[in-house]
Amino acid sequence: MRSVADHLSRLYSLTARKHGTEQNSVAAQMAAAFEAAQKQDYETALAIWGPLAQQGVARAQNNVGACFAEGMGVERDPALALQWLTLAADAGDPVGQRNLAAAYFKGEGVEPDPFRAAELYRAAAEAGDAPAQDMLSWMLLEGEIIPPDAAEAKRWAEAAAEQGVAASMTRLGMIFHNALGVERDAVEAARWWDKAAARGDADGQAMLGAAYHLGAGVPRDPVAALMWLQRGERGGSGLAAPFIPAVRASMSPDEIARAEKLAEAPLREPVL
Repeated sequence: MRSVADHLSRLYSLTARKHGTEQNSVAAQMAAAFEAAQKQDYETALAIWGPLAQQGVARAQNNVGACFAEGMGVERDPALALQWLTLAADAGDPVGQRNLAAAYFKGEGVEPDPFRAAELYRAAAEAGDAPAQDMLSWMLLEGEIIPPDAAEAKRWAEAAAEQGVAASMTRLGMIFHNALGVERDAVEAARWWDKAAARGDADGQAMLGAAYHLGAGVPRDPVAALMWLQRGERGGSGLAAPFIPAVRASMSPDEIARAEKLAEAPLREPVL
């Protein structure tokens, strides 16, 4: 197994060829690496992140680990990814904690340990990381790894939703739809599904379509129902298919054609 030190030696070699980044501030270097990564130039990004990671910059350690976890710019190496992500998580980087949690959850580079994953997701969530808040909310609602707590699941889903996480918006809709620790509220459920649907969440789109079909929390509208159900199904949601035949059966050919055309149109710009 390659060590962190061995890998850093290679990264320093890349750095010498590509950048004189040692004269720049850490923030400027990280910005340059981010710009390179946005362009899919992970070799350049790694050449910057590597030396910073050795210097103890936790986010750089996370980014190097993420590259090895996903095989971005380097050969995929879950064990080496784990080393880097552990360094970042131990340094308190919330993204590192979340990515290390995913490694433990999936068993990549380490034996699966969902309980350790839950601890790390909670640490990242408490530090404000939105995807970790979303995952912790899911875990608390499912109750298979940690004790179920609908109220806390709702609290973390709200925190993630405030940061724009569409999956948490869909989950909040489900919480109000299924009366999980709250009074059943079809209007509030549809409101959250509408927010999630506008951001492209397939399950949110499917549930919003179902709401329009049933007139639950929104006025009954077969055209809107079919449009959202088709978007959801196309996005991979298994929640849409059971409703589509009944919706189609209630519509005229012109209404179906209009719904299908709307389903192909770009989503409206979401408003928080």
